[in-house]
Amino acid sequence: MDDSLTFDDLSLGERWKSPGRTMTEADIVNFAGMTGDYNPLHIDHEFVADTPWGKPIAHGLLGLSWVAGLGSNAPRPNTVALVAIREWEFLKPVFVGDTLHVVTEVVGKQAKGRRAGRVTWKRSLVNQRGVVVQEGFVETLVATSPTPVLRKRRTQAGAAKPTTR
Repeated sequence: MDDSLTFDDLSLGERWKSPGRTMTEADIVNFAGMTGDYNPLHIDHEFVADTPWGKPIAHGLLGLSWVAGLGSNAPRPNTVALVAIREWEFLKPVFVGDTLHVVTEVVGKQAKGRRAGRVTWKRSLVNQRGVVVQEGFVETLVATSPTPVLRKRRTQAGAAKPTTR
């Protein structure tokens, strides 16, 4: 059974808090490798020793990626598509050892047809001290009814064929 929320299940002002996740040095190094962003602010301990932070900081886009992941499950909407990221701000650095969670609030809803509606979410990435380190608005299309789950069934010849239940 699909337990995701539909467009009609969501109300303006509703808020959720995601589970937390702790930033590790491996997260930062892996993100650098995946994106090719080897800026010394993120990976060079000697270089950052003479900066205001004194230690490596996580990539801003790594934090935004965590917002996408952690925020997609608190709540768990029946998302059809990501439409926009607006007015995103990188307010404070994120360090190895910071435990982060996402606070999500429904701040806008607009019907877009029979199949989906546009939802504007305010999302905040918050550290273990309650400090908002990033925030902004994410817009998604959310299905108006549960999306059928595709299942595979065997044809008489034994080949898999997709079907809906």
